[in-house]
Order: sequence, then structure tokens, then C-alpha cells
Amino acid sequence: MRTVKRVFYGLFLIMLVFGLAYSGNQNKAGTTAAPHLLIPIGAKYLGYGGSAVAIASGLESIYWNPAGVDLVKNSANAIFSYRSWLADMSVSYFAVSGKFGFGSVGLALKVLDVGDIPVTTELDPDGTGAVFSPTYFVGTLTYSKRLTDRISVGANLNIAHESWAQVSATGFAFDAGVQYHGLFKIPGLSLGVVIKNIGFPVRYDGSALWVEAEVPGTERGVTWYKVQAAEFEMPSVIELGVAYQFNVGENNNFRVVGAFQNNNFAYDEYRVGLEYSFRDVLSLRAGYLLSPESGKWIPSPDVATPNIFQNFSFGAGVNLGNVAGLALEADYAFVPVKFFGNNHVISVSIGF
Repeated sequence: MRTVKRVFYGLFLIMLVFGLAYSGNQNKAGTTAAPHLLIPIGAKYLGYGGSAVAIASGLESIYWNPAGVDLVKNSANAIFSYRSWLADMSVSYFAVSGKFGFGSVGLALKVLDVGDIPVTTELDPDGTGAVFSPTYFVGTLTYSKRLTDRISVGANLNIAHESWAQVSATGFAFDAGVQYHGLFKIPGLSLGVVIKNIGFPVRYDGSALWVEAEVPGTERGVTWYKVQAAEFEMPSVIELGVAYQFNVGENNNFRVVGAFQNNNFAYDEYRVGLEYSFRDVLSLRAGYLLSPESGKWIPSPDVATPNIFQNFSFGAGVNLGNVAGLALEADYAFVPVKFFGNNHVISVSIGF
């Protein structure tokens, strides 16, 4: 047990130092590759503000903290989630996992549907009549292992792809997380840490980068030249979370959770959340997001730059238990949004 604890503390410190080394500030906003890696999925943990780093479990934890994937009881699991996103865009998420003797292995696919975009050119700024549909997806391979009754670890390998007409880019990113339950030997007290999207820079490539031009002062005439696209870093993140779970009587369970997120692409964020569960059947959730620096504009601090997502989020869930040999659970989350339509998220989980 002492050896496992040493491994946990070692991983915790390595991830903390490594994550902070990749951290940045708002000066990098809008300059990262594969921003769809950062779109949260699943209704359960969005319901209380995305602050579930320390207690996330099951297939939604592939995004929040892969250390929680191996904490489920069922030998096989599946989930489907749909989220209305910004400006008529949507996000679909599907994942499956299985428990084996060496831990749990999961596969997940997240797809961002942007819709059709009219094709415009220099000669046809109002559109040519043609349309194209950008493609954004993230495929994830996950491994998670519960080392003891208190400690679990997990890691993801993400493949992020995006394409616009005749250009595309593909990148690889790595996530790693740990969770410790029963911290300081206090029942219900948990600690979690996760680093996300650690990878190499990505650049676009494709036939659209070839342009026909003539170099002045040469005798080559009109020829084709390739535009070299710039490289962009992955949107790395480090999150620290704590949670406390306690019961009031036999039927009432409460969870109080909190998390801190340090970004290399935007301002830091603080999140808190609360969940009430009655007999582990009906759950009600609420969360709050705080980003103290998001009201400042760089370099002009007099102009506000609000986060487009409102501070509050709400959610609910129903655990239907065993239905025809399947463990069924349904969750819903409501995320208010400024300037765009509010986000509605639904998730359906199945255990075998």
C-alpha cells in the first residue's frame, strides 16, 4: 500500500509540474489547434459546472478524468450524448468500454457538426451556389486502472482531425489523470488531477494551399507556389479537483465538488458544484463557473470580455436500475449562453 501511495504522489507531482510547464495565458487565445478537443461532453458532470475532476467515473470521465473509467461495476458500458452547441452547431459523443483483468479499455468518438457553409471566392463574394461541410472529430483510446480501493489512474490517446474544403490537419494529444478517494483517511473526501491535450504542434496542409502566381523580376512566368501554413500548439490544460460526499439519513446523498483549471489558451477558471441524490435514483445538480480575469481586455483593461457561457449550469439524472438485464441511466444538463442559444445536453448510459 505504501508503494502504491508513493506512485500516486509521484504521478501527482510529475503531472502538476508538467502541466504547469505547458500553461499560458490569454495572450494565446484563438491561436491553438484543434479547439474542439476542449468542448465538454456528457450531461452528468456538465450539470454541476464541469467540476468533477476528483469523482468522475464511467464513460463521461474519458473527457473529465480518465482515471475514473475503471471505477464502474459493470463489465461493459456504452454511452451516447448529444449537445446543442453554438450558432446551430452540435456535438455528438459515443463511447464504449470493457473491464479486463489488467484494467478497463475504452473507445470514444466526439463529432462536431458545423453544418453547410456557402463557398465564396474573390469573384463571387456572395457565394458560388456550392457549399462545403467542415469535418471535426476526436477519436480516443483510453486505459484506466483501479490500483487500490482508493487510487485509480488513467490515460487517453486522442486523434484530433479537422478539415475545411481542400485543407485538413490531424494531431495527436495525450491525457493523463489520477484520483485518490478517502483522502487523509476521511470517508467521502477525494482528490483528482488531470492534464489534457499534451501533444506536438499541428499545421494545415492540402491542395488549397497551392496558389498560381508570378514572381516579379523572374523569367519563370506564372507557376504554382505552396503557401506554408503556420503551426499551432495543442490547447493543453491542467485541472485540480476536490470533492466531498456525505449522506443525510439512508436516502439522501450529497456531493460538493470544486475544481481549478489552468489553460494555455485562455484565462484560468474556478468551478464549484453540488449534487443531491435520492436513493441513488433521482439526482439534481447545479454548478457555478468563475473566471476572475475574463472581464479584462488585453491590452485595454477598460473593455469587458465576458465568457460567452453564463456562470450557472443545472442538471438532473435518473438511474433506472436494471431493466431487462441492462443498467440504464439518463441525464440532462442546461448551460446558459450569452449571445447564442442556450445549450441543452442529454446523455444515455447503458451497462452490461
